[in-house]
Amino acid sequence: MQSSSETGLPAGWEVRRSNTKNLPYYFHPETKDSRWEPPAGTDPEALKNYMAAHHSTKGISTSNLSGTEGKIRAAHLLVKHNGSRRPASWREPKITRSLDEARDRIKGFQDQISSGASLSELATTESDCSSARKGGDLGFFGRNDMQKEFEEAAFGLQPGEISGVVQTASGLHLIQRLD
Repeated sequence: MQSSSETGLPAGWEVRRSNTKNLPYYFHPETKDSRWEPPAGTDPEALKNYMAAHHSTKGISTSNLSGTEGKIRAAHLLVKHNGSRRPASWREPKITRSLDEARDRIKGFQDQISSGASLSELATTESDCSSARKGGDLGFFGRNDMQKEFEEAAFGLQPGEISGVVQTASGLHLIQRLD
């Protein structure tokens, strides 16, 4: 069993992996409570470090995927702010940073990527989207599946290319086209 000091989760909680989605989730064996978002009282920094060490993915195999005609696959790193449509995440139950602070934060990630860091690895520990569990991978999507600004930027990229900062109602994104 994992220790609370290692995971950053409150006493009794542990990280498990879903058999159906192959994603980590949070479980309390005594109460049988399970959830995708960390429980209240979680130390976000300790959880971030634990997830990076034990639950990061280096990409998802595209074999056996069908029905992707007209679709693309992309990953992203999302930084939310207090004006985002849902100012909460797996990392922070209440996001209070301003839009300007979010912009500074995402530009810092953009600089790290320009210096050789991987968007996927940064997304695993830094993204405010639950796709962080998958290195920011959103899977395949088509036209009209995403917010307009996100979709336009993603479809405008070549495979492997990373966007500049894209602002949507969800927050600020860096997007990498995967396929």
